[in-house]
Amino acid sequence: MNSAALLARDSFVEMGARERARRLLDAAGFRELLGPFEGVESPWLARQGVVPQSDDGVVVARGTLDGVPAVVLAIEGAFQGGSTGEVSGAKIAGALELALKDAEAGVPIRPVLLFETGGVRLQEANLGLAAMADIHAALIALRQHVPVVGVIAGMVGCFGGMSITAGLVSRLIMTRQGRLGLNGPEVIEQNAGIAELDSRDRPLIWSLTGGEQRVATGFADILIEDDAEAIGQAVRAAFAAGMPAAHASQRVAFWRERLAQLPERAEGTALRRLWSENGSDREAGDE
Repeated sequence: MNSAALLARDSFVEMGARERARRLLDAAGFRELLGPFEGVESPWLARQGVVPQSDDGVVVARGTLDGVPAVVLAIEGAFQGGSTGEVSGAKIAGALELALKDAEAGVPIRPVLLFETGGVRLQEANLGLAAMADIHAALIALRQHVPVVGVIAGMVGCFGGMSITAGLVSRLIMTRQGRLGLNGPEVIEQNAGIAELDSRDRPLIWSLTGGEQRVATGFADILIEDDAEAIGQAVRAAFAAGMPAAHASQRVAFWRERLAQLPERAEGTALRRLWSENGSDREAGDE
C-alpha cells in the first residue's frame, strides 16, 4: 500500500469494539444489546481491585449486512486485554444461542465475531472457562445452519481459549497486523524461557503468528489490508460464498497429515514453504 492509500484508509485496527461493529454493519439500524447503560458488569473484578467496565468488554450489535439481519460480537481489546470472563462470555454465548434460534426457525442471520483477546480472564478463570465452553457449543450448533465469520484485526490478536473459538468459525479473516495462536508469546517466554521464544522479537512473533503467516499456512482464510471498508467487503463476500465444503475443525485427517510433516523444530518461513507446497486449502473435505 503506497503512502497516499495509507493516508486515505480508515484503520479498522485503531477503532474500538463499538466503532468496529458500527462500521461493519449497514449504515441504518445499528442497535446495541446489553450496552453500557444497562450496567451489566463483572461482579468479581472490584473484589480484586480491578475497575470493572459496564459492558464487560463485549459489544453485541444487531443490524443488517447487505440487508440481511446480522449480529456482530465485538471484543474490546483495550479492557483487560479483551479477556473473557463470566459476563462477557455469557453475552457472546447468549447472542450465538439467540442467533441459533433464528437459524433453526428459518430466519436469515449473519453472525460475525470480531476477535481482540488474550483468552480467559485470569481473575475469573473457572467462570471464563465455563463461558468458553458455552461459546464453543453454541458456535458449533449455529454453523450447522449458517456460516459464522470471524475477523482478527489487531492490536491484541487472538490467543488462549478464544483462539479455539476462531478455529471453529466457518471463515476467518485476518490483517497482517493481526495475530493468532493458542499461547501468547509472553506466556511461552515465561514458561519455557527466552531461548524458546523472545517475546520482544516482533519480526519473529509475526513470522509465526501474524495474519500473513496464518493465511499462508491455512489457519485463516482471507488476508486483508487494515481498512474498514475493505474488511466490511471481505465479511460480506465470506457470507456470499456460503457454507464451506468442510469446516477447518472437522478436517482431522488433513491436520494430522500436516502435523506428521513437521520436523522437530520449524521456523515460520520453512513451515510456510512446506505447507504451501502441499496445498493450503483448508475448506476442502478430507479424502
